[in-house]
Amino acid sequence: MNPTIVLVHGAFAESASWGGVIQRLHDDRYRVVAAPNPLRSLSGDAAVVSSVLSTIEGPVVLVGHSYGGAVISNAAIGHEHVKALVFVAAFAPEAGESIGALSGKFPGSTLGETLQEVPLADGTVDLYIRQDRFHAQFSADLPADRAAVDAAAQRPLNTTALNEGSGEPAWNSVPSWFIYPELDYNIPLEAHRFMAKRAGARAAVELAGASHAIPASEPVAVAELILDAARSIG
Repeated sequence: MNPTIVLVHGAFAESASWGGVIQRLHDDRYRVVAAPNPLRSLSGDAAVVSSVLSTIEGPVVLVGHSYGGAVISNAAIGHEHVKALVFVAAFAPEAGESIGALSGKFPGSTLGETLQEVPLADGTVDLYIRQDRFHAQFSADLPADRAAVDAAAQRPLNTTALNEGSGEPAWNSVPSWFIYPELDYNIPLEAHRFMAKRAGARAAVELAGASHAIPASEPVAVAELILDAARSIG
C-alpha cells in the first residue's frame, strides 16, 4: 500500500503552490492531500493539520514548505501512521523555538525589510511581502508574470505564528528528509544546513541557484525527494 502524501504550504503561499509537485506524485500513483494551513498560530495550525491526518488510513508522508515545516513538526505528534517528514525549504524548530528566532539565527535573510504590516482588531498583525518585492525576495527563479500572480494571491502570516514556540517536534522520532535552495532569502542557507543536521536527516539536498519557492520552481527535484521518502517506508 502506497503511503498518502500530505502537503502543507507555508507563509505567503497557498496550496496551489504545490501544483507541479502534485502532478508528478499523481504520475507515480500516489494519493495526495494538500492540507489547509490557516497561518494564524503554530499550535492552531498544527491542530488543523492534525485533524486532517486523523481522517487518513494507512501510512503518511508529511511534507511542509517554509513555515509549513514548523507546522508538520507539531502536527505529526501522536500520529503513529506518519512515517516520514519532508522539509522543503522549511523550518524545523526545536521545542520552544519560534520560526522568527530560527530565521535570525544565521545571517542572510532579507525578509523583514520586504514586509507590509496589516494590524488586526485582535491586536495581532498580518504580514505580507510587498508585491513589488515579492519576485526578488520569494521566487527569483520563476518568471516575472508567475511571480506577479503569486504575489497577488499570497496569504499572510500572523505575528502569533511567527513568534510562537514549537512543541516537542516529531522529527526527534520520525525519519526526515530535507531539500533546500542555495539562494533562499527567507531562510538563510546556513539555517537550512543546521536544521537538517540537527534533525539527523536521512538526506539533505541543496539546489544550486534556486529560490525559496522550490515547490513551484523545482517541482521535479522536490517530488523526487518526496518519492524517496515514500519508497523508504513502502
